[in-house]
Amino acid sequence: MSRFDNLIAGQWTAGTSYAPNLNPSDLSDVIGEYAQGDASDVEAAVAAATAAFPAWSTSGIQARFDALDKIGSEILARKEELGDLLAREEGKTRAEGIGEVARAGQIFKFFAGECLRLSGETVPSVRPGIGVEITREPIGVVGLITPWNFPIAIPAWKIAPALAFGNCVVLKPADLVPGSAWALADIIHRSGIPAGVFNLVMGRGRVIGEALVQHPGIAAISFTGSVGVGRGIAAACVASGKKVQLEMGGKNPQVVLDDADLNQAVELSAQSCFYSTGQRCTASSRLIVTDKIYPAFVEALQARMAKIKVGDARAAGTDIGPVVSQAQLEQDLSYVEIAKAEGARLAAGGSRVACHTGSGKEGFFMQPALLVDTEAGMRINREEVFGPVASVIRVSGYEEALAVANDTEFGLSAGIATTSLKYATHFKRHSQAGMVMVNLPTAGVDYHVPFGGRKGSSYGPREQGRYAQEFYTTVKTAYTLA
Repeated sequence: MSRFDNLIAGQWTAGTSYAPNLNPSDLSDVIGEYAQGDASDVEAAVAAATAAFPAWSTSGIQARFDALDKIGSEILARKEELGDLLAREEGKTRAEGIGEVARAGQIFKFFAGECLRLSGETVPSVRPGIGVEITREPIGVVGLITPWNFPIAIPAWKIAPALAFGNCVVLKPADLVPGSAWALADIIHRSGIPAGVFNLVMGRGRVIGEALVQHPGIAAISFTGSVGVGRGIAAACVASGKKVQLEMGGKNPQVVLDDADLNQAVELSAQSCFYSTGQRCTASSRLIVTDKIYPAFVEALQARMAKIKVGDARAAGTDIGPVVSQAQLEQDLSYVEIAKAEGARLAAGGSRVACHTGSGKEGFFMQPALLVDTEAGMRINREEVFGPVASVIRVSGYEEALAVANDTEFGLSAGIATTSLKYATHFKRHSQAGMVMVNLPTAGVDYHVPFGGRKGSSYGPREQGRYAQEFYTTVKTAYTLA
C-alpha cells in the first residue's frame, strides 16, 4: 500500500498516522494511505512559510510567472491521468474529472499572466509638490482550507492567486479526498518554487483547520465548506484580526416560466440538479415552476431522469457516479424521507441502488430523487442537502417565482428559463444571488470571472479572476515630497 506524506519546508514529511483513501465506486479499492498531521505539523509549515515570505514576496514577476505557468502546463499535460484519479477518489464521472483537472491547469495559467499584470495608480495630492502612489502588496502566510467536492479545482483557484501575488501558503485539503491535492502539491513542489513557499498538511479538519485558524502567524484564511464551520472560522478570524474569505452553502433556485422552451428547461434542470451527483454548491435544488408549464415540465423531467445511468464513476456510459461517502448518502436519503413526511410526493428515484455497470462492486450509489407538491416552507426547500435531490415548487407566475427564489438564507447561484427578454432582464437585476444564469444550468462557471454569493453563501471578497486580488493583497498608499 502506497503512503503519501505531507509537504513541509520543501520536504516530504511523515504523518503521525495514516488514513486510507477509499474509492466510493468500489469500497474494496484503497487508493493509498495519506498522512494525518497534527498541530506540530501546522507549526512547522507556518514557520517554513514565514521564513520563505520575505524573498518570495519581493521576487521578480518573471520567476513567479514561470513557476505558475509550468504548474499549469504539467496539470494540462496530465489531465487524463489526474482526471481518472479524481473520479476514483471523489466519485464524479471520469469526463467531469478530466474537465475539472483542465480547469485547474487553466487557472494556474491565468494567474501566471496576472503576475505580469500587477498594476497600481499614481495620483496627484491635494497638496502641491507631493506625489501619491497606490500599490498592492502580498498579505503574508495564507491558510487555505478546501472541500471534497472539487478536490483539485478549488485548491487551484486558491493556491494560484495566493502565489501569484507573492504570498506563501499552507494548504489543508478535505480529509475525504487527499489524493488530488497531494498530486497537485507534488507538481507545485517540482515547479521551481522555493522551499516553504507552498506547504501541504493533510489531516482532520478539527485538528489541522483549527490549528491554522488559531495560529498567530497566519495572516488570512480562505475557506470553502459548510455554513456551520465557516461561521466559526469567521468569528475566530475577526477575534484575532485575520483576513477571512468564506464560500459556504447554497439552496439555489431554478425558475421555469410558462414561456420557457420545455426541452431546454428540462435539460438544464437535469444538469443543474443531478450531475456531479448534485454535489456542487452551485447545483439547483429548488425548481420553481409556473402553473401552465408545471404538468408538462414534471412529466418531461421524469422521463429525462429515467435515462440517467448511475454507476462506477470511471466506467464508460456512466452519467452520475456515487455519493462521496456513507455519511453523505445517509444524509441525502434522510432528506427524502423528511420531505415525504412533510407532505411532498416522491415522483422519481430517491433510493440506494446497486452499481448499474453490473460489476457487483459495493459503492455509495443513489438514484436521483425528484420531489413534487412541495411548499416553500418545507425543510427540503430551506436546508442544503448536497446530493442528487431536487424539489419542485408550483407558483402562479413570475412575481411569485421571484419572491420564492429570493426567500432563502442563501444567495449563491440562481437561474431562470424563459424566452422573455423582459423577465430575464428583471430577474438578473432582482435575483438576490451572486451569480445569475439565463437559460443555462446554475452550475458551471468560468475561471476568469468572479465567483461568489450573497447572504449566507459567501463572506469576504470574491474568488477567481482579477477580483481575487482583493483578498490576496493589501493596498498601500505612499506619499513622496518632490
